[in-house]
Amino acid sequence: MNRLRIQQLGDELYQSLLSREPVAPLTEREPEITIADAYQIQLRMIQRRIDAGEIVVGKKIGVTSQVVMDMLGVNQPDFGHLLSGMVFNEGEPVDTAKMIAPKAEAEVAFILARDLVGPGVTAADVLRATDCVMPCFEIVDSRIKDWKIKIQDTVADNASCGVLTLGGTRRSPRDIDLALAGMVLEKNGEIVSTSCGASVQGSPVNAVAWLANTLGALGITLKAGDIILSGSQSPLVPVRAGDSLHASVGGLGSTSVRFI
Repeated sequence: MNRLRIQQLGDELYQSLLSREPVAPLTEREPEITIADAYQIQLRMIQRRIDAGEIVVGKKIGVTSQVVMDMLGVNQPDFGHLLSGMVFNEGEPVDTAKMIAPKAEAEVAFILARDLVGPGVTAADVLRATDCVMPCFEIVDSRIKDWKIKIQDTVADNASCGVLTLGGTRRSPRDIDLALAGMVLEKNGEIVSTSCGASVQGSPVNAVAWLANTLGALGITLKAGDIILSGSQSPLVPVRAGDSLHASVGGLGSTSVRFI
């Protein structure tokens, strides 16, 4: 795909973010689009947000479960960029009117104490480099109409990032076995899913190592202070105004989010 078309599609997704008007799937309009093309489109969209005053504060990992990989026809996760305008603190309501078709997922966030430079990063390296972990919600949103996505669509759309909330207890990942830590997700007071960290690449720590190595091969470093969303441990839960979600993680406490 040529540079001009990449810029056009990145600009289109950025405008969709602002207008909340979804666009037709890129894979329908550009059948030859590759994942590499999609990441270039993603970067264009991110640059537009940076130019508008946001800063990059971390990364997210997506497509971590085998079910989603099979659905999208891929054999590895994807990643997107977290920006300052996406971050909500616990207790801040999330306005669904500012999104298109939001869906929430519960996961574990990592806050780095020092840089992680791949390739060659191991799970042990991730543990040493992490300041703390905490439960969080990622509220994903697709600028692609009706969530009709293939892997290229979601990658181009910054891995379907919407916003995120951080909460719960900050703990060192060296003090808890994240692979075995159980998670319970409730919506409006009813349990909708139970899981454990092993559902994410065997452990959320492994997912972060994958991210560091994948980015390292592209010349990108995970920086001290970065927020890393390690991948969903719950199914996608559609949300609308009036809903509330609560997630508890063994050893990490709980976090909640409400929608207006």
